[in-house]
Amino acid sequence: METTLQSFLKSDLLDKYILGTADASEILEVEHFISKYPEAHDEYIRLQDNLEILAKSNAVEAPQFILDSIHKAIEKEKTKKETPVISLTQTRVKRKKTWYRYSIAASIVAFIFASAAFLLYQQNILLQQENQVVVDELFDLRNDIENNNEKLDNLMRQFMKLNNPETEKYVLRGNDRAKDLKTVAYINAVDKTSMIDVVSLPQLPEDQTYQIWAELQGKMVNLGILDASDRKLKPIPYMEDALGLSITIEPKEGQNNAASAENEVAEISLKNN
Repeated sequence: METTLQSFLKSDLLDKYILGTADASEILEVEHFISKYPEAHDEYIRLQDNLEILAKSNAVEAPQFILDSIHKAIEKEKTKKETPVISLTQTRVKRKKTWYRYSIAASIVAFIFASAAFLLYQQNILLQQENQVVVDELFDLRNDIENNNEKLDNLMRQFMKLNNPETEKYVLRGNDRAKDLKTVAYINAVDKTSMIDVVSLPQLPEDQTYQIWAELQGKMVNLGILDASDRKLKPIPYMEDALGLSITIEPKEGQNNAASAENEVAEISLKNN
């Protein structure tokens, strides 16, 4: 402790403190030693006295009338209530403590506001994400409803066509080359519509396909390819005055313009359209 005090007294911190050139940390250190150690306090008083003596020795004597005015002012002030003198050291210490408390309070308030702002921001992001999820789900649900309504409308129209008294039903069954083949055609000569329902198709090599034909005025007209994976009622071109329908096995590379008897696996005659 003694070594620390001696080091302080040998330094120029007291001189800087008295002359007003010490920084904030040096001020705190000087005031600490002055308040804690009597030796430091006595040295502080001694330096103040020396500074006062130095100031007086370099001062210019004021004119007598100015001195008289000052004395009168001093006497006048004595009649007033004395103002308590506050220690310079205490004032500075209190000011530092007050500033320190305000700094801590301001930091805490700033931290609270920053935390609250961050939490609000996070909650806002989460709400936006949840809202977007709800919007997407509603959009998907609306699309599903629209698609289901469209499918239902198609089914209703197909059902009405199938149950129309004018609709004729024709079942095509496979021959020995395709015994498990079964396809149903629905033809309405009044509405001039044709539909086909693929019930079953035996599997073919990858380079072959099933094709359906209509016999018209002694010629065979290609109506399209039959796909085993397409197990649903679908429309085919209506051929007025067609005499019959047939199914053949053809090469996969393109559709043939004419059907040959050796490729035929199913056929049926049609009523007069």
